[in-house]
Amino acid sequence: MIKDYFSLALRNLKHRGTRSWLTMFGIFIGIAAVVSLISMGQGLQTAITGQFGTLDADKLIIANAETGFGPPGSTAITKLTTHDLEVIEGVSGVQEAIPRLIRMTKVEYNGRTTYTYTGDIPMEEKKRAIVYDTFNVETSSGKLITENDKGRVILGSDYYENSQARFGKQLEVGQTITVQGKEFRIAGFLEKSGTFTINSVVFMLTDDMKGLLDLSDEIDMIVAQVEEIGMTEEVAIKIEEAIRKDRREKVGEEDFTVQTPTQAISSVNTILGAINIVIAGIAAISLIIGAVGITNTMYTSVLERRKEIGTMKAVGAQNKDILMIFMIESGLLGLVGGIIGVIIGLGMAYGAAGAARAGLGIDNFRVTLSAPLILGSVIFSFVIGMISGIIPALQASKLKPVDALRQ
Repeated sequence: MIKDYFSLALRNLKHRGTRSWLTMFGIFIGIAAVVSLISMGQGLQTAITGQFGTLDADKLIIANAETGFGPPGSTAITKLTTHDLEVIEGVSGVQEAIPRLIRMTKVEYNGRTTYTYTGDIPMEEKKRAIVYDTFNVETSSGKLITENDKGRVILGSDYYENSQARFGKQLEVGQTITVQGKEFRIAGFLEKSGTFTINSVVFMLTDDMKGLLDLSDEIDMIVAQVEEIGMTEEVAIKIEEAIRKDRREKVGEEDFTVQTPTQAISSVNTILGAINIVIAGIAAISLIIGAVGITNTMYTSVLERRKEIGTMKAVGAQNKDILMIFMIESGLLGLVGGIIGVIIGLGMAYGAAGAARAGLGIDNFRVTLSAPLILGSVIFSFVIGMISGIIPALQASKLKPVDALRQ
């Protein structure tokens, strides 16, 4: 019997041809939006949280409160200083405290200009080793710089791979580029990283960077390595208390932050989770429009098929039979719309992800295929279709054979 219901419903949908496709339009646009945006949202979340993969579990980031957008510490009103560094070094559980400078600089080569992050590499061997280990960097050509490489820089992989596009000429180890008006020789190029900021970074020795930007006592952020991974949270609290006491600040009024890797990733996930909710809400509007379209189509179908309904009842069809036929018909509108929507949505997601990888160089931006999302979207569209057809179906089932045949 159910098979007959579906067979009859399919014939009716085929008979209405263009109207059926137009009715499904709202559904598959809504489902396509849901699937593509959520899939890309999950991919974006993976890509962004991957940027924190360079921060080890035994390291803390200390920075002052920011006032705008820019490299960490660069937009803080009150800068960290060597005095803050000494306070942190004196905290129990801190194995090493490393001051970092991260600034936006102008890079010139072959008459062309680009702007990028420039970070410092410590002069001290131990601290330098920790920085290299933290970022997990290796060179694809050339070498990493040491304290003896003043006037030399290491460039991210993008500078080698995309140098023709950026500068119109291939960069090689040993060549000279200009950073903030001063020439530096290229010591090496980094291997491609999953962290896109590393792929476009310029690294130079701390002394070179301070001289280049006329910096003295300023520090943009401090990386503190704890003695044991299990002590990370405890040491973070100790550092907060030490800096708060030194600055004579009250709890809740701090103008600095001490961030653990867990907190960093949690903050990003919270923001991205909120974005996904908003995205789903926007996509739901299309589904509502699609549902209204199905209801309207089914109402029209009832009016057009009154004689057919009367004939079916006259030959023995019961109210529940008419109800099921119309509900399955509306459900199929939603189901087909959902399947098409999933296909379109995945196509849009893969296309956008490919464009992001090609245009922005975000290699770890991948579409996350979620079977529950795809299956849930298709089932949801079928349910939405059936719900949308309930009232027209009830109206059709309540028609009396005599009244229906008179129409």
